[in-house]
Amino acid sequence: MATYKIGYYQFKPIFGKFEENLQNVLTALQNIEADLIVLPELPFTGYSFKDRNELESMSEDPQNSQIIEELTKLCDKQNFHLVTGFAENNDDKCFNSALLIGADGILQTYRKLHLFNEEKYWFDAGNLPLTVTNINGMKIGMMICFDYIFPEVSRTLTLLGADIICHPSNLVLDYCQKAMVTRCLENNIFTITTNRIGEEIRPHGSVKFTGKSQITAPKGKIIHQAEVQQANLRIVEIDIADARDKMITNTNHALEDRRPEFYKNKLK
Repeated sequence: MATYKIGYYQFKPIFGKFEENLQNVLTALQNIEADLIVLPELPFTGYSFKDRNELESMSEDPQNSQIIEELTKLCDKQNFHLVTGFAENNDDKCFNSALLIGADGILQTYRKLHLFNEEKYWFDAGNLPLTVTNINGMKIGMMICFDYIFPEVSRTLTLLGADIICHPSNLVLDYCQKAMVTRCLENNIFTITTNRIGEEIRPHGSVKFTGKSQITAPKGKIIHQAEVQQANLRIVEIDIADARDKMITNTNHALEDRRPEFYKNKLK
């Protein structure tokens, strides 16, 4: 049995308040025991940008970011790994990214493939392949928020060997949590969906987030779900072997019974 402590920190980022948001995270996570913690999507900048110019003024190169330096120190001190959303500036592009961070810095970068609503006006679509990273025996994949609508993402990560999908989110629709039950049922994996709480009131309107961060297990079992509008730090213990047993019945295997030769219909 290989057990790990995994969890999330759901909170209310304040738009544009980098230092305040960072200090919130550093304070909340400073004395915890865990192997893996997931933060929300864009937890340091906030979410609802006025336009592309505002995003560009707030995005950073993660290789030259005080935020990432501080998170790396935290991972080193607390001996855990962290997945966080991040507004990434890369040359002339801006990506809605997730970073896997450890004591030695950034181990993996994921850039959101499926941009939601007005994000299409602010961000560039992700341009990196889906990847799984082995961390102390845990095989970690990442996706961001609206990616959950597309089952191909979680299935691809599962085929690449993921035990756990880390899912930073800024959810405004109210059915992601139900969808994650299905994603875990069909792939027999763990997922950590970390949402934020609160409301952002911006020049072009307001956005209210739905909270209810959720840790979901193989067979679609909800291990824990947070409240709608309360900050919440939750850590649970899992047995990684549960994600590696893909048998559904004595004769049915979730991956080996696939018939991909019949999955090739093209959209017309």
